[in-house]
Amino acid sequence: MQSTLAIALGVLLTSGLANSDDNLQQHEDFAIGGAFFQQPWVSAPTSTTARDGLGPLFKANSCIACHVQHGRGHPPLTATEPFMSTLVKLSIPATTAEQLTVAKTLGVAPEPTYGDHLQPLGNKGLQGEATPRFSYTDIHGQFADGETYTLQQPTLHLDALNYGTTHPDVQHSVRVAPPLFGMGLLASIPAAEILANADPDDKNGDGISGKANQVWDIEQQQTVLGRFSWKANQPNIAQQSADAFRNDIGITNTRFPEQPCTAAQTDCHHLPDGGKPEIPDDLLDKVVFHVNAQSVPPRRDVTDPQVLQGERLFKQSGCASCHVPTFPALATQAHQPYSDLLLHDMGAGLADNRPEFAASGQEWRTPPLWGIGITATLSGHTRFLHDGRARNLLEAILWHGGEAEPAKQHVLALHQPEREALLRFLNSL
Repeated sequence: MQSTLAIALGVLLTSGLANSDDNLQQHEDFAIGGAFFQQPWVSAPTSTTARDGLGPLFKANSCIACHVQHGRGHPPLTATEPFMSTLVKLSIPATTAEQLTVAKTLGVAPEPTYGDHLQPLGNKGLQGEATPRFSYTDIHGQFADGETYTLQQPTLHLDALNYGTTHPDVQHSVRVAPPLFGMGLLASIPAAEILANADPDDKNGDGISGKANQVWDIEQQQTVLGRFSWKANQPNIAQQSADAFRNDIGITNTRFPEQPCTAAQTDCHHLPDGGKPEIPDDLLDKVVFHVNAQSVPPRRDVTDPQVLQGERLFKQSGCASCHVPTFPALATQAHQPYSDLLLHDMGAGLADNRPEFAASGQEWRTPPLWGIGITATLSGHTRFLHDGRARNLLEAILWHGGEAEPAKQHVLALHQPEREALLRFLNSL
């Protein structure tokens, strides 16, 4: 397995950047961005002025803490493990004029006491907001050939709410950190190619009604196509990175200049910071460049007969209706994303019941599948879906509902050798 650095530098080489006149500068920017991605931030004030400003409320002290080896996060795998690479988003229904105005730019109306991101940790003696944990309920079923399965339905609990009770209409959404490879390629797809696959009214009658999320671009100060994060609620890598710095690490920047302290968290407002902004644009740009340059791990066993059979079953089951193999802009790439980057109704079983911009409480962006087969090697686990409830790829399929219900039923009708072929194909991606 190549190191993450080697894989990432590979995208510079294959994209032609390494042969350009500013080759050395690009490699330097990549390395500096990688250092700020990987190394921890510390509390202010400190002599380490380039990296101070952590918190005062935060979820992790570095980007790599959630995106281990730039891969996929997971929910706690033991009863004592914290929600390190899993975040909890909060909101309330927007009903007042003020809330509707805020929701236009944030996508939601934040929960009044805790904001729109839960920060379990605090520094300088400040208490974290709460301690999240999951409990699980087993759901049993069986395939047409009689083999049984068990799914785990998670329920979120917030223990030790240190700043008071939450709003009675609070909405929660638990989300694991998504893998970062191929982000630059996804960013390069013209919006028209993404929108060409949209069919929000299902005019062709195939039961698939992918729609685009429309989100607020802070830099452009206008609504644009959303293409990143679990509900396609971020327009670009720069804004997604800036949001993570502020809401996950407590590092302010020009896009998000204020600390994530609510009116109820009075002590939070008075702790020292690392300057304004705590990460300047030139350093944030290098982190964005580093993320943008993460290439896609190469596929494996592409000519294996079982893999080819699994690919045929993938298409016959209807999975490729949403997990569209590629886009015209990526036609020359060796690896295919298997996503339309659109929102789809995934049914009540996967619903978080938390709308965000144009995404309903049952809609999720089709996650790209490239690199999914190396999750165990890269991330050390095989947890999938937005909250990591699926313990393997087959469970992830069985959680599909809504627009994907016919595809799931097709998989339920497969015999074991066919299911194994389907999984072998997915693990080749």
